[in-house]
Amino acid sequence: MGASSPRSVPAVLAVGLAAGLALAGCSSSSSKPAASGGGSSSGSSTSSATTSAASSSDTSSSPAGSAAAPVALPDLSGKSIQVLAEWSGEEQKAFQKVMDAFTAKTHAKISYQGAGDQTVTVLKSKLAGGGAPDVALVAQPGAIAALAQAGQIKPLSDSVVGTIDANYAPGWKTLGTVNGKVYSIMFKAANKSTFWYNTAQFQQAGVTPPKSWDDFIKAAGTLSDAGITPVSVGGADGWTLTDWFENVYLSQAGPDMYDKLAHHKIPWTDPSVVQALTTLKQLFGDDKLLAGGKSGALQTDFNTSITQTFTAPPKAAMAYEGDFAGSVITSTTKAKLGTDANFFPFPAAGSLTNFVVGGGDAALATNDNPATMAFIQFLASPEAAQAWASQGGFLSPDKNVPLTAYPDETTKAEAQMLISAGDNFRFDMSDQAPVGFGGTKGAGEWKDLQDFLSSGDPNAAAAQLEKDAAKETWQ
Repeated sequence: MGASSPRSVPAVLAVGLAAGLALAGCSSSSSKPAASGGGSSSGSSTSSATTSAASSSDTSSSPAGSAAAPVALPDLSGKSIQVLAEWSGEEQKAFQKVMDAFTAKTHAKISYQGAGDQTVTVLKSKLAGGGAPDVALVAQPGAIAALAQAGQIKPLSDSVVGTIDANYAPGWKTLGTVNGKVYSIMFKAANKSTFWYNTAQFQQAGVTPPKSWDDFIKAAGTLSDAGITPVSVGGADGWTLTDWFENVYLSQAGPDMYDKLAHHKIPWTDPSVVQALTTLKQLFGDDKLLAGGKSGALQTDFNTSITQTFTAPPKAAMAYEGDFAGSVITSTTKAKLGTDANFFPFPAAGSLTNFVVGGGDAALATNDNPATMAFIQFLASPEAAQAWASQGGFLSPDKNVPLTAYPDETTKAEAQMLISAGDNFRFDMSDQAPVGFGGTKGAGEWKDLQDFLSSGDPNAAAAQLEKDAAKETWQ
């Protein structure tokens, strides 16, 4: 799924990215709606999110604040390009701005097809039967790697790779690399390490956004003591629980172990997995910290978990999910982003404090025609990213996109956090797994973590996760 659509079962092929995931997206990627434009932010709550996101940045990865020079592209008069992606509706309209900018620059014509969460399936069908698009934007790195290994897509040209090197942290390039060649580059990203909170509830209890997991549990206790239910969990959707686990695991075990577990190079019974589950039990095992207790959490879907945190009266003070939760807040409640609703980075449960779990839509080429490569080169430039960023509902991993390109303070903070993570960004682990384990409702990791939420037994959960993982073919 891509960085914008609600998550359903992802058509993920878990092809090992091994070294290709040194960096290692419900839309993307992973597959959930992207953050909406939202209202402008003000007051102390906005500064807390922005400061938290920016505090871990370094000058090598932070947006420069001014646009880079436009990318030089050839005159492509008379040429045409077909593009396949998941976007429809408002997102398609925003992407049209990007395509229009390319046409104005090169005079090439572009036709677009939106395929929703069936983008990979449609692409494979077209590659097999003829009429393949020139460019596709895909949310699953495993699927891209499989296509590359099968020789169905083309390595990106030296010019495209040069533009990537100029605008992206090395890890993003590595994510699109298969057997030493670069096959894709992320255009639209999703930040899935954002924790949303009701500012009035925090103020009432006298708590501030926590930076560490220990501080988070303490804040939850303070909220509970003040008569405020601390956390709303969307446990009816098993994918949300995988995101909880991934953030805790990345912070505790670190990027290298995350990559190993993502490709089943270590078992799910590894002590690092048990440690992460034990950490989650501090929240999941305490009914008074959860809206509706464990049973309520298991009956609450993702959208409801967000909405009920910002309705009047609210049923909880906090709810975790990615930047796409912002669009749920603005579309289903009267809360305004940056004032009534804000976010803080997912609390660090271990020594790694500057990290982001996320997803996104990566551009790939099915041929090496000059127009095809020119369009991907354009997508890898700040110029293309800014064409969509100004419309809202978009984050770019391009480090040279200035924060001023984003329409509100909330989105600016989300973007700063994404860029500041640098090579500590990791693609959603469950989206890299075989679909039977990491992407099936009522089965595999989704069900195992729901059972863990209910039972609270870390060792039993780890054993069941390994049992289910062992049923699948990992590459």
